Amino acid sequence: MDLNADLGEGFGIWRLGDDEALLDLVTSANVACGFHGGDPSTMRRVCAAAAERGVAVGAQVGYRDLAGFGRRHIAYGFDELRDEVTYQLGALDAFCRPYRTRVRYLKPHGALYHAAATDEVQAAALVAAVSGYDHELPILCAPGSTLAQLAVGAGLRAVAEGFADRGYLPNGTLVPRTALGALVTDPEEVALRAVRMATEHTVVAVDGTVVPCPVASICLHGDSPGAVASAALVRAALIDAGVTPTPFA
Repeated sequence: MDLNADLGEGFGIWRLGDDEALLDLVTSANVACGFHGGDPSTMRRVCAAAAERGVAVGAQVGYRDLAGFGRRHIAYGFDELRDEVTYQLGALDAFCRPYRTRVRYLKPHGALYHAAATDEVQAAALVAAVSGYDHELPILCAPGSTLAQLAVGAGLRAVAEGFADRGYLPNGTLVPRTALGALVTDPEEVALRAVRMATEHTVVAVDGTVVPCPVASICLHGDSPGAVASAALVRAALIDAGVTPTPFA
């Protein structure tokens, strides 16, 4: 099972989360590409640290929205979104090359992630960007989403992702961040949820419903409270359950 985390989301002198500590625990790093978070120096630092640890680097592409951290929906047209995603892919890949690594997958961030789960235009723009840049790049996304379906239809690999530290609704979607139960902050509960995803391919929704969750990667948000403690417990719990943390890419 792959463990991924959102990293490099600081900007300038402001840092969000402990990138280096999380890189010691995860197998894949979703690195912000400068649009929702991150900047050139941060991208270089995280790529260097990931390469040193053998962690797969993925481009976490987002809306051009630093002030809103990419969590506000933007009604992009197809061409503009495709080109902005391509731009972000190329920027991150440039910082991978000095450390003899490369971008190994793409994951949309925040509002773009949620939009691409249902919006055919925005999902198609992501697929077009990946297809044009590197047809071998997998796309990390929600299982059964519009993005996953369009990616597979274009001959790309869609990798299903689950969130051990986020609440789920009975329909299998995430609880909105503005609603009660959006975040799971108890590290022990996060670890139990991760093991359940990895071994049973299910998750318990906020109403107690057991929801199918067939995933190949589990996300741990680097900006969540206690992110490092949760990641350490998740990794240890998975190993104890006989699941080896391994990058999917």
